[in-house]
Amino acid sequence: MADMDLTPDTLAVWAGEEASRAHGATQVPIVYSAAYGYADVESWLDVALGRAPGHIYSRNTNPTVSAFEEKVRILEGAEAATSFSTGMAAVSNTLFALLAPGDRVVSAKDTYGGTNQLFVDFLPRIGVRVDLCDTSDFEQIEAAIAEGCRLVYLETPTNPTLKVMDIARLAAAAHEVGALVVADNTFATPINQNPLALGADLVLHSATKFLGGHADALGGVLCGAPELSAKVYHYREITGASLDPMAAYLLVRSLKTLALRVRRQNENALTIARWLEAQPAVAVVNYPGLESHLHHDVAVRQMRGFGGMLSFGLEGGFEAVKRVLPRLRLAHLAANLGAVETLAGVPATTSHVECTMEERAAMGIPEGLVRYSVGIEDAGDLMRDLEQAFAVA
Repeated sequence: MADMDLTPDTLAVWAGEEASRAHGATQVPIVYSAAYGYADVESWLDVALGRAPGHIYSRNTNPTVSAFEEKVRILEGAEAATSFSTGMAAVSNTLFALLAPGDRVVSAKDTYGGTNQLFVDFLPRIGVRVDLCDTSDFEQIEAAIAEGCRLVYLETPTNPTLKVMDIARLAAAAHEVGALVVADNTFATPINQNPLALGADLVLHSATKFLGGHADALGGVLCGAPELSAKVYHYREITGASLDPMAAYLLVRSLKTLALRVRRQNENALTIARWLEAQPAVAVVNYPGLESHLHHDVAVRQMRGFGGMLSFGLEGGFEAVKRVLPRLRLAHLAANLGAVETLAGVPATTSHVECTMEERAAMGIPEGLVRYSVGIEDAGDLMRDLEQAFAVA
């Protein structure tokens, strides 16, 4: 397959599986073995030292897990990839593996709540300075980068405000001062956006979300240059946040339909976002595909599709939200996103449950904001469901 010029649609189905199939199977098997045996010490040593391919111990590598990593690596156009037990394991392992006391990080104020907690609590404990900028003010971010830093962390679109960060512009600023650029591509997916092609050094995902797409497997993945990926892999290898083979199997299965799912979610979300803008009960709609979005021009330039996530605020604020959400019949009220079924919730119970009300306010995240993860249902059915729920607002 390496000599074929294939589209992401085809790569999502076929890529990364050849080495992990066995006995003529057409699907990647679930390999549940803690360790892997060798007939002699020399061949065992070759694998242990990286001189030959193979597996030693499943905390380090596993055939099913390797198939998942390889598929995402190819979809992101990366040279190397490593996986994790969850998306936050991917974020935390990456940051702790690459940063040391005295380093400085530049990022945005309204990243995902778990990531924000690393920035405001955990990293400062080990002497890492973190400066969080206004996500929409690229000049402010560039000025902060120009002061010197070790790492620039981007999340675009952001969770849950759907702000867009200019990856190429901010990566160029980071590289001018010798900083690494890490981009969270969870909301966009490799179908809609490839941060490495825009200048990022590393790209990561909560694979639990769109990559998995069926809300039945936890996982995370990091892709990028071999030397950087190897540093993070070694940290994960020792700290032990390894991806389970069953979860890896479910993720490999789900990636086969990624392009189909994401394109349907792109279409649904754009249709619903435009409809929401015209609803009297709705005060604001956040979606990069809308011409009214502050950085719609950046989204058009760096994204091939605008994703299945949107957020909106209701007239009447949090009290209206508390009346409306329970009336939704075609949405799970649950702390997840990216699934084939639509999900809805507020930041206090989903993206920023780890944060206090005051912390959410400082990040510019209203209590009455609704995060709406659009599924693959019929868009008309979803809009009728929203309409009947809005009747009480």
